[in-house]
Amino acid sequence: MNHPMLPPHSRQLRPDLAINNRPLTRLAAFISCTLLLAMLSAGCRQPANGTGQPVQVDEVTRIVTNVVTTESPAVEVTRIVKETVAVVASPTSAPVSQPPKSMTICMTQEPASLYLYHNSPLGGPSLAKQAVTHAIYENLYTTLSFGYQAQGIEKMPSLDDGDAQIVKRTVAEGGAVIDAGGRKVILHPGVQLIDFNGDDVVFDGSPVEMPQMVVRFKLKPMIWSDGTPVTAADSLFSYEVAANPITAIAKEGTERTASYLALGDLDIQWSGLPGWLDPDYFTNIWPPLPVHQLGGVDPETLPQLVETRETPLSSGPFVVQAWVPGEQISLVKNEHYYRAQEGLPYLDSLNFQFVQSREQLMALILAGECDIGTQDGFDLSQAPLLLEAEASGLLTTYFETNNLFEHIDFGINPDDVYASSRPDWFEDVRVRQAMTLCTDRQAMVDQAELGLSQVAHAFIPASHPLYGDSINQWPYDVEAGNRLLDEAGFTDIDGDGIRQDPSSSVPFQISLGINAGSDMRQQVALMFRENMADCGIDVTVIPHDAADWFASEGPLFGRRFDLAQFPWLTGMTPSCHLYLSQEIPTAENHWQGNNETGWSHLPFDQACLAAQSAFSDSEAYAANHQEALAVFSQQLPVIPLFSHLKLAVTRPEVKNFNLDPSQSSELWNLFQLDISR
Repeated sequence: MNHPMLPPHSRQLRPDLAINNRPLTRLAAFISCTLLLAMLSAGCRQPANGTGQPVQVDEVTRIVTNVVTTESPAVEVTRIVKETVAVVASPTSAPVSQPPKSMTICMTQEPASLYLYHNSPLGGPSLAKQAVTHAIYENLYTTLSFGYQAQGIEKMPSLDDGDAQIVKRTVAEGGAVIDAGGRKVILHPGVQLIDFNGDDVVFDGSPVEMPQMVVRFKLKPMIWSDGTPVTAADSLFSYEVAANPITAIAKEGTERTASYLALGDLDIQWSGLPGWLDPDYFTNIWPPLPVHQLGGVDPETLPQLVETRETPLSSGPFVVQAWVPGEQISLVKNEHYYRAQEGLPYLDSLNFQFVQSREQLMALILAGECDIGTQDGFDLSQAPLLLEAEASGLLTTYFETNNLFEHIDFGINPDDVYASSRPDWFEDVRVRQAMTLCTDRQAMVDQAELGLSQVAHAFIPASHPLYGDSINQWPYDVEAGNRLLDEAGFTDIDGDGIRQDPSSSVPFQISLGINAGSDMRQQVALMFRENMADCGIDVTVIPHDAADWFASEGPLFGRRFDLAQFPWLTGMTPSCHLYLSQEIPTAENHWQGNNETGWSHLPFDQACLAAQSAFSDSEAYAANHQEALAVFSQQLPVIPLFSHLKLAVTRPEVKNFNLDPSQSSELWNLFQLDISR
């Protein structure tokens, strides 16, 4: 989102940066350097006049007569001068066609491969790969504003519309099903199931009727870049490649699929395993791969082919022309793009340029050598300079929340050994509420996020459609926080400014654990320590090595801490599961749960589990998630701080650019991007 409402920034001019005795702002000094670099790189290019016409440089002589009025009487002075002028050649009688539209997108990352099923070491496609593949594979659907929108399919299937159904399926011993605990199992006596009526049953060998989801999709009439129509068989081939054990991607989707069928040229049917009522059933479609080109290739060989890794056939708006590793990927308009009659894509060519550093990216975009700088190339430390450049009309900045949610967690119910070493500081909800009131979260947003994010009040951002009035908000109010602590019995008995535990008189002195190496987290932690001092709580900040801090049996997930600050990843679905009682890490579950606070609250569990079992396009889904959010924001097992930001930059000439909170790559609509020169 662009932020035109941001207040103007007053900046002190540095007297040591001056040209002709006039001070330069930091931006002006930076631009002077980047323009010098740009001129050096330009060399002796032909002069441009912005019309596309050739320019001829001539030397002309003319006579100039001036009247000099400073003499009395006034006199006329005639001079002969020579000057160099640029003359535009006369156009021919034929109209001049518009020059091709091209755009350069600069990134600090480069894809390792464009093969559809090549993922990063972190388990999913990198941002760089997503950016390029948006150009060559048509999105079947998008995830804008925490919703789903059909693009390469005719519509998102729906139970209400009948293209998704829950049918009755009879299961017998030896068949694959999803049991009552949500696990895939081979059916045998003793397995607990949920039958078609929603009742819990124990399989005894007799056939059981279970629910099964059947969903139909219809592809739009896309065309591969070699002119071959895209068909349902291409999606079926893609599913088979994805399901193959040799293909190194997550298998949950394929493993919970009973069948995936091509019903016609464009029609596809997905059936889930009996018992698998997928809340996001309408996403169970696999992006097409060209079976006419790759159908006879061993899946083990597919990742190594030039045709899959570097120059895949395109169903999207562009097709790869050339890839120079370490430098750039060049693409041209896909002449067979199925939306060509709509004038799409607007661009004739596209160039992904890979740069070595954020500093280089900044220089190139200010010099006009890059039209878009993607989010991987910027961080908030560069925002002041970027905003100054925007105010000067040099570029446009976009800020939007990303999928990281920063919070401070209470060690409500720590590990037994750790619990025996300290008072039970946080069991009383009034203490958690008071500490939230005592936390100046807006100041943290202003310092850590440059005032560009928002204070968080739950585990979803305010832009999420489920964010509503039921979420409790706790404004910064030191007086109210101190009153609550007094009510809870935590008072300053000896007058030293530190409260004591009412049962033991132990001073309210606690630690806040953070991962070392994060300047932002250190900054926020120190602000929190100062906030707590105003409410009579003494906080010591303890940095931990990240590998130890986040280890399964480390201080965090081993539940041996007082307070802990770290971020969680969030997504399309509100992450209520992070705070379920069943997610508490224990020795029995090998410290594998996510709810390291140890908080257990039955009304929250009930609402969250009900939301998880509902379809994400249903009223029950929304109502139960909102109830869980209301309970969470009242009980406060954590202090929500803020959502982190992602930042991207374009030249002012770029049109239709859209940085979205839930669509991970900002280049999802390359077919719509345009530029005015």
